[in-house]
Amino acid sequence: MRRVLAQLRRDHRTLAMLLLLPTLLMSLLWWMFKDVPVNPMTGRDVFDGIAPGLLALFPMFIMFLVTSVTTLRERSSGTLERLLAMPMGKLDFLFGYALAFGLVAAVQSALAVAVSVGLLGMEMSGPVWLLTAVAVVDAILGTALGLFVSAFAQTEFQAVQFMPAVVVPQMLLCGLLVARDRLPDVLRQISDVLPLSYAVDAMKHLQTSTTTGPVWTDLAIVSAFAIAGLALGAVTLERRTN
Repeated sequence: MRRVLAQLRRDHRTLAMLLLLPTLLMSLLWWMFKDVPVNPMTGRDVFDGIAPGLLALFPMFIMFLVTSVTTLRERSSGTLERLLAMPMGKLDFLFGYALAFGLVAAVQSALAVAVSVGLLGMEMSGPVWLLTAVAVVDAILGTALGLFVSAFAQTEFQAVQFMPAVVVPQMLLCGLLVARDRLPDVLRQISDVLPLSYAVDAMKHLQTSTTTGPVWTDLAIVSAFAIAGLALGAVTLERRTN
């Protein structure tokens, strides 16, 4: 964990992208929709209608991309093989990565939520701290998925190629473009087994309701997916680089 954090501290561009990119993207969206009339179907600003879904999507997307590429860089440089030659379990290695990137994800998500709610005026009914918790767990999910898919890639380019297969279907079916209960039955059932759907559901619920019961259920499901991603990553991670 310390080694990964030290590497990130030296890599200023990656660190800046991890910490600031979701906040900058949310600010860009607010600017885009600033002068767009209120949605007559919902009676809400367009930005308020899409912000919770994107606040779930951006951290997961960015953490998936950076984690998968960073792990492949470790593999191609031989660092991964040297580390796994030490008396260290593969799950220990992945949890070290997850903790380091999880710490970065916590700062990243807290910044994005603070700016979206505090400066950009995103409407919220539920507690902001719980919204932040959902964003953090969602970013950790992106980290776990990035670590998992990196086991199947030999190069950084191959790792990036997993993005359309892993992230884009979740983005399309999470309820961001079409409400999940209005999807065709087959697509709704596929949506039910994709973790981003539950993160978006939790954020949308917090925006419109002060109750937190359903949010805890969604949070538990996203956490379970993250833990499963790390466990599968440990199973599929090879000690030797081909």
